[in-house]
Amino acid sequence: MDPEHLKSLIETGIPGAHVSVQDLTGTRDHFGVQVVANAFAGKSLVEQHQMVYRAVGQELTNAVHALQVHTVVPEE
Repeated sequence: MDPEHLKSLIETGIPGAHVSVQDLTGTRDHFGVQVVANAFAGKSLVEQHQMVYRAVGQELTNAVHALQVHTVVPEE
């Protein structure tokens, strides 16, 4: 998967999020993402990660083999 496409999926699924994507292995199927979003405020870490997984959707079972997620609320 193209890292920009992954970034777009997350930004669309979590409006207002600032997303950075890193291809961890060069194989375009293992990614690290950092997502900064106000939408994470008041949510547990598990809930924040679930929001990212929902945004990525079916790609998690197709084009993305591994996804390392780091979520942050802007004030943090």
